[in-house]
Amino acid sequence: MATKNVTDASFQADVLDSDKPVLVDFWADWCGPCKMIAPALEEISEELSDQITIAKMDIMENPDVPGQMGVQSIPFMVLFKDGKPVSQKLGAAPKSQLKQWIEGEL
Repeated sequence: MATKNVTDASFQADVLDSDKPVLVDFWADWCGPCKMIAPALEEISEELSDQITIAKMDIMENPDVPGQMGVQSIPFMVLFKDGKPVSQKLGAAPKSQLKQWIEGEL
């Protein structure tokens, strides 16, 4: 399963009410580092699909949730478990580091 697009409207159902952990990648089309990590997140999403959902939220199209979460710089990733943010990572990183961080939180 590839990454899932999440919107302000679907955030409650897709992220907070999810029965498994969800990593939300806050991004924008104009963000170079966001585009740089996108393929790595797609691969991790497929490799760990039974353990975690990886979701992407375009902050330009969906200002409400990023505003509530205080997102000021992107890429900004937040890992939610049982509807609560448990870990976050700011900035781009190689796939190996991203995967290590995610697996360490599961």
